[in-house]
Amino acid sequence: MKWMRTAVVLSAVPWAVWGQSSGMVEDFENQPQTRWAFVADGVMGGVSQGRAQLVDTDRGPAVRLTGTVSTENNGGFVQVRYRLPDPWPDDAQGLQLLVRGNGETYYVFLRPRHAQRRWHSFRHAFPTTTDWAEVVLPFEDFAPSHAGMANAIAPSDVVSIGIVAYGRDHDADLTVGHVSLY
Repeated sequence: MKWMRTAVVLSAVPWAVWGQSSGMVEDFENQPQTRWAFVADGVMGGVSQGRAQLVDTDRGPAVRLTGTVSTENNGGFVQVRYRLPDPWPDDAQGLQLLVRGNGETYYVFLRPRHAQRRWHSFRHAFPTTTDWAEVVLPFEDFAPSHAGMANAIAPSDVVSIGIVAYGRDHDADLTVGHVSLY
């Protein structure tokens, strides 16, 4: 997988305006548990374990993804996933997340509308520290997960977003305070 640029911004970046609302995808207010679901590799025989829970932080409500990622039995992920109710505008440039973690690298997986397989996605890694940070993930830097997929994803083709601990044996501990388009 190619190296992907990730900007870590320690101060807020202004939100773009899409239609009648801001670029906010999720601020974890108003019953986010009805929108987000925890998924682990057990759905395909893996042995990773974890959970996602809603937490109150010094930055407001958030989702915390914790667990143990194991690559045994062809596994290797825990994630929290959101199926989008509406397409994103094609003029969106990328995603912005407020995150803190345990120093591990995590991923955002975007599932395209016309994926040939359920596990096909476009992926972008991002680092974490124990301090809150804004990460900026340009759509042009998301890479296809498998050969034969398109080279890029259009924002309007995204049907779900996954925030994922993936690909290697490690302990996951990631808190996400918001997800926004820019």
